[in-house]
Amino acid sequence: MLATFRLLSRLPLRVLHALGAVLGWAVFLASPTYRSRMRDNARQAGYDFAAVRPAVAHIGRMVGELPRLWLGRPVPVAWENVECLDAAYARGRGVLLLTPHIGCFEVTAQGIAERQLHAHGPLTVLFRPARKDWLAPVVAASRQRPGLAAVPTTLSGVRQMIKALRQGQGVGLLPDQVPPQGMGVWAPFFGRPAYTMTLAARLALQTGCEVRMVWGERLPAGRGFLLHCRELARPLAAELESAVAQLNGEMEGLIRECPQQYLWSYARYKQPRTTAGEGDA
Repeated sequence: MLATFRLLSRLPLRVLHALGAVLGWAVFLASPTYRSRMRDNARQAGYDFAAVRPAVAHIGRMVGELPRLWLGRPVPVAWENVECLDAAYARGRGVLLLTPHIGCFEVTAQGIAERQLHAHGPLTVLFRPARKDWLAPVVAASRQRPGLAAVPTTLSGVRQMIKALRQGQGVGLLPDQVPPQGMGVWAPFFGRPAYTMTLAARLALQTGCEVRMVWGERLPAGRGFLLHCRELARPLAAELESAVAQLNGEMEGLIRECPQQYLWSYARYKQPRTTAGEGDA
């Protein structure tokens, strides 16, 4: 599988995006459950299917571009409002970078790491090994990149993230992932309770770091990506559950910037799985 990914990584981005778009529609047409979840999630956010129809192809492109992003040559990346990011790092308090499942979140981490590595050290990201044996070498290779420091999804990993923030470095998270039971709280997401991780809010409240929302817009015709950076609309609430709800609202705002590239198929409202692992902080 690693050899296959290396071969695909040599293809132009526009070709991988075209193949991915076909894959996205094939999955959509083949799975009634998948179609229903996409429609239901979009409707919950106030969109009819016509408004988010392009997301079907973009979800496939998200998969198609992975060989190039993980193992291939760098792709074109530009920034919008990069001053927002630079100012956060310049304050020296560490930067918590939050990205929902929109656009290309892989390239977002790569772009931040490349821009900030020499002045502020690596970007620390959570790393969960692939559950499928055949995919594990590919995923492991994808995390061996300059400027990225991958840490495990354990208490040890959380401690490393806290350490990085206190050293003025960056930490990246996808805060709209559904965490295991005991690692989150129920908070509104587009008006419906969703089990939401507390890790992002805990890191910010415990370290006093800067918080920024970032996302990578996929440009048409394989032209690359445009990375966006946003500040919180208001200071983060001091009470944990209020802070979690506030961050959900911030994620909603990013998604509404480009609902056509959001992962509407993600089971955001599912029940959390049980785990025997360690807590998040």
